[in-house]
Amino acid sequence: MAIVSIVVELKDQPGQLLRALEPISRYGGNILGILHQREKMTPLKIIPVEISIKIDENRVEDMINAIKENGVNVRSYNEIRLVATTSALLVGHIIHTDLSDTVRKIDKTGYAEVIDMHINMPQLNEPSTAMITISATGKEKLQDAMKLLNEVCRNKDILVIEPLNEEY
Repeated sequence: MAIVSIVVELKDQPGQLLRALEPISRYGGNILGILHQREKMTPLKIIPVEISIKIDENRVEDMINAIKENGVNVRSYNEIRLVATTSALLVGHIIHTDLSDTVRKIDKTGYAEVIDMHINMPQLNEPSTAMITISATGKEKLQDAMKLLNEVCRNKDILVIEPLNEEY
């Protein structure tokens, strides 16, 4: 199995994301994450959307072609070999301190991604908890990503408890 990152360009209209996602399902891809970059909308109302997928590497080309056949422009795609994974528990005002910023800082490294997250928000002004899972291209890069997560969370006054588990 490979982890593939695809950037598609979607019109700002209902149903566009479904046109990109349907072939992923048809070819057995498991969606790990979607980053909808509305702030990068072009003057022609085109929005770049990054989709991370776990899929049989022999089916990637067919899936990409099927996405294009659905009328979706595929800006880029690349295989990412994420071989090291760990999870951590975050405790604090996770949502109020811009969760997307925290995730984006990990994803922007180029060597690590947030691949899963589960959030519990008990009450509006109470601290939340989130279990975050990060994968990276190797054990060293995973350690670098966790250092970055700890730094970002320290600046946002969020407690990080790690590692909860590790897979290599």
